[in-house]
This record gives sequence, C-alpha cells and structure tokens, in this order.
Amino acid sequence: MLPLSLLRAASGSPMLVELKGGDTYNGRLVNCDAWMNLNLRDVICTSKDGEKFWKLPECYIRGSAIKYLRLPDDAIDKVPEDDGSRHAAKRGKMEFTGRGGGRGGGRGGVGVEEVVEAGVVEEVEVVAKEEEEKAAEDMEQVINW
Repeated sequence: MLPLSLLRAASGSPMLVELKGGDTYNGRLVNCDAWMNLNLRDVICTSKDGEKFWKLPECYIRGSAIKYLRLPDDAIDKVPEDDGSRHAAKRGKMEFTGRGGGRGGGRGGVGVEEVVEAGVVEEVEVVAKEEEEKAAEDMEQVINW
C-alpha cells in the first residue's frame, strides 16, 4: 500500500498532522495531492509549546513541512486493493532505445535489446558468478590461514 493511496482513501476522515516546527493540526482531510500537500477542514491548531490554540475553518499544509500524520485505524480498510495491473501496463509500454534518446539523438550506443540478443547479459552473469566463487575461495583461504 502506498502512502498517497492511503491518504486519498482517508478523505473525510479526522487526522492529526504534526509539522517539523512542532505545531499540530487536528482536522478532517479534504484532499491531498502528489506532493502530500493537504487541505483540512474544521481544524484546531496547537502551538509547539501546547499553550496556544486556534480554530480554523480550513487550512492548507505543505507536504514538505509534515513530520508525521496520524489517521484512524479504519482508514486502512478504505484503501482499494491494488492488483498491480496498472503498474504492469506502464512497465509493458516502456521501451529502451539506448543512450541519448532525447533531443539531438545522443551519441549512439547500443540499446538494451541488442545487448540481450547478442548474449552479452549471459556472459556478464557467468563472469560475475566466477568472480563470486573466486572471492569465496579467497575468503576460505584467509579463514584457514
């Protein structure tokens, strides 16, 4: 479960937000965005030292200022199950075209498909395995020394 999907599912729920500066905000979550910026309604703000209180009809909290959030336990039950199909669809569309695929065409190079077709990946895996076995033998010699 991703934190943003939990926050989106908790829309309308009461929550406590503590800022890095120490102030706390208790209110109902209206919405949040991709940067974890929050809109709260019916808010009670408490100062860092806990001596001052403010009642606000609504407030906006920048996500980068948040230290932690406290949500009710039932907020987890509201999160829709993600079967990963949305992410798998994105992964299927990605294509590697080599280095410098942006403006200007880059400096050439070999794309991932060409490397895999040429068998280079298997060769690298074999070399890595040989190096790992050699390192294990060296370690064994050091232990027995």
